[in-house]
Amino acid sequence: MGYTYDAENYKKVFESSFTWLNGFLRNVRRFGGKTALIDPPTERVWTYAALNADCNRFANALKADGVGKNDVVLYQLLNSPEFVFCYIAPQKLGAINSPANFNLAPGETARVIDHNRPRVYVYDCEVKEMAWKALELCSHRPEIILAVDSRGERPALPAGHRFYADYVAGAAETDPAMDGEPNVYDEVTRLYTSGTTGLPKEIPINNINEVLSAHDVIMHFPLNPNDVTMNMTPWFHRGGLHSGGLTPTLYAGGACAVLRMFSAKSCLEYAEKYGVTFLIGAPAILGNLADRQEKHPADLSRLHGIVTMGSPLEKEACIRYQRLLTPNIFNGYGTTETFWNCFLRPYDLPDMAGTAGRSCTDDDVRVVRAYEDRRAEPDDLAPMDGKTPGEIILFACNKSCLCYPGSPELTKEKYYRGWLYTHDLGTWDEKQYITVCGRKDDMIISRSENIYPAQIEEVINRHPGVADCMITGVPDKARGEAVAAYVVRKDPNLTVKELNRYCAGNPDLSQYKCPRYYAFVEELPYNATGKKKHFVLKERAPRDLESGLLQKP
Repeated sequence: MGYTYDAENYKKVFESSFTWLNGFLRNVRRFGGKTALIDPPTERVWTYAALNADCNRFANALKADGVGKNDVVLYQLLNSPEFVFCYIAPQKLGAINSPANFNLAPGETARVIDHNRPRVYVYDCEVKEMAWKALELCSHRPEIILAVDSRGERPALPAGHRFYADYVAGAAETDPAMDGEPNVYDEVTRLYTSGTTGLPKEIPINNINEVLSAHDVIMHFPLNPNDVTMNMTPWFHRGGLHSGGLTPTLYAGGACAVLRMFSAKSCLEYAEKYGVTFLIGAPAILGNLADRQEKHPADLSRLHGIVTMGSPLEKEACIRYQRLLTPNIFNGYGTTETFWNCFLRPYDLPDMAGTAGRSCTDDDVRVVRAYEDRRAEPDDLAPMDGKTPGEIILFACNKSCLCYPGSPELTKEKYYRGWLYTHDLGTWDEKQYITVCGRKDDMIISRSENIYPAQIEEVINRHPGVADCMITGVPDKARGEAVAAYVVRKDPNLTVKELNRYCAGNPDLSQYKCPRYYAFVEELPYNATGKKKHFVLKERAPRDLESGLLQKP
């Protein structure tokens, strides 16, 4: 059937103009003298015009070195002004900006580099030893390697590395010409998620995903040009970048305040000093903020809300946060692949605390029946009784490219008919409030980081004194969950301290993935077909922690 208007002309205009970068540049033109970025440690402030000029300096320096369409600019940076430049500048060239977790182990970073083959690699000097070791381990050598020296210490760098400040010095501040037209389907951002093996998997985000993720936040907070946002967690997470981070705030014309590393004292001081209107972070962080606010109250009168993601809010904790911090608490649930998809608004709380809320405005969220041998069809729904568990599935093509590049098997496993099968188990009620009650794949969530047992088990099982091991999570007030290792010894003289030293020094294991508790056992739970029964350990771990069987190193 034909269209009743010139759809081809519309598609041509829409597909070349509906980009996040165009939204940012609109703000440069209309809000040129307005604050866009605040760096509290240095007290430096960028207007939209000044921020665009610094982004252009980096873009023009990259362009002079031949960086262009679909080249990957990989960066491992703490929250900083340079993170913002690395996010925006590649988009001006049609390149792909790709923030990665700076907490990765050298071996993990090396695999990210080898798999993504970045043309440019930027690292923070605070993680320089990890970055240098990763570059020794990987086979791909990025053409341009830059070090961001936020402290101004100018450490001696390996051959071929340059300081970011030196690299952009003298580069033009004018907008570079992009080679070719942008397109809404172009990948502009590449994030990473752990996947079921714990090894980083690429998550491509195109222009439509960026714009509609920004719109999602602008609509749900809501967010406007008068807002000042501050993320209390790293921007490399999708929940950091998109949930009140750079993507929506700079698209809406607001201002971002940089919090390099979280501390409750600094956070509350900055919130008062700079008039922060939205704070964003993990629920566990709110406890630290509330403790600080109770003893040393800051003026939070300009705070419109606190937005959390990563884990549910307990009702009593929610009431306390509403009393001490702000009555407007939000809690989101989602994935790296699809951003947030369920949302608890202030009017839902505290009554619905503990749930993940209902689906976001443009998303569909369902609980379907969970089968051991197959996945349910999207319309094979679990009963809406608040009791019967099923698998949570998400439909959010507005915020997802619906694939894992280079991983067709994983794409086939997780995506079906446009739906993402999360492997999260949950229930829902007649009003479609979702409650997350577990994981089909036994993932651990510690301080908003996704941790998969398989990767840690593989590392520990390589120890010559270990016969077998299983990993699970135990409740932890500060982290949400902490990693616990159950180990069958091959060497009866193996100690907890020795095993902990081995894990801490292993280049394939990030520090946040290292077990915080160990237990030596005679056997581990397997089913009749030899599959590990992690759920058995998950159930018994709190008792083992209380009895002392699980030991700290």
